[in-house]
Amino acid sequence: MNTSQTRRQFLKQSAFAAGALALASDNLVGAPAGPKRTATDLVPLGRTGLKLSRLAMGTGSNNGHIQAALGREGFTKLVHYAYDHGIRAFDCAESYATFPWLADAIKGLPRENIFLQSKIDHPPQDVLAAVDHHRQVFKTDYVDSMLVHCMTEPGWTETWQAALDGFDQAKAKQMIRAKGVTCHSLPALRTAVASDWTEVHQVRINPQGRRMDGVEESPWTREDLGHEIAPVLAELKNMRAKGRGVIGMKIIGDGTFVDPEDREKSIRFAMSRPELDAIVIGFKSTGEIDEAIERMNRALAETA
Repeated sequence: MNTSQTRRQFLKQSAFAAGALALASDNLVGAPAGPKRTATDLVPLGRTGLKLSRLAMGTGSNNGHIQAALGREGFTKLVHYAYDHGIRAFDCAESYATFPWLADAIKGLPRENIFLQSKIDHPPQDVLAAVDHHRQVFKTDYVDSMLVHCMTEPGWTETWQAALDGFDQAKAKQMIRAKGVTCHSLPALRTAVASDWTEVHQVRINPQGRRMDGVEESPWTREDLGHEIAPVLAELKNMRAKGRGVIGMKIIGDGTFVDPEDREKSIRFAMSRPELDAIVIGFKSTGEIDEAIERMNRALAETA
């Protein structure tokens, strides 16, 4: 082989390699960054097999009295507005003023498209009867997620043991599809994470530490001043490692974040936490729904 042929082969091979590298580079640069995430995406709730919209509507601000102040018709219109704008998850509890209103509020909406969560506040003697009461009030065959509500004591699973067994029976009978707990103290939260019974956690979380779980003996101490959030973040990681469903709450500081910068900061923080499957916010107006969706969409786009 002469020198000119060798040189031509070398140039040809080099050009081919350069072209392949450029093509690979173009494909890398032009490749989509992944599916666009939004506030109204349907997302898995841990390993429960259930899905809910990333943003859920809470109906219990100040135990539901904020929503109840809208009147029954106003509350129904707000629920329908949320649904029409992509929100498919609604959070209630037997202690909320809105509890008897929710059935009419979701009437006419496709039940199979709705994730319905409710809560039981005290250990009932007959859990199946208590769960059935929720079904009758909501006029539904099942509740997607039923939670033990507002636990504050360490070792609460022992006090609730008979009731927890009843939750298991309700799930076996398909009266509920998942079971879990909300906590209002760090010791209670740690008990919930340690327990194999828990499938779903609804956790108070915001970067300001407002109305969050603290280490103080009284669960209500310093709630308005703010707690250190690191212990709660550590438990969130433990929940995720165990495959639990995790829903963030108190994102707007239980309504205390009247400064838009605080709301922006908190929603951005929540959207940056991979441990959170979804968040629930209590709304009292269509404008608040619009704002939350807009802030979430923007934060999700910027953290993609």
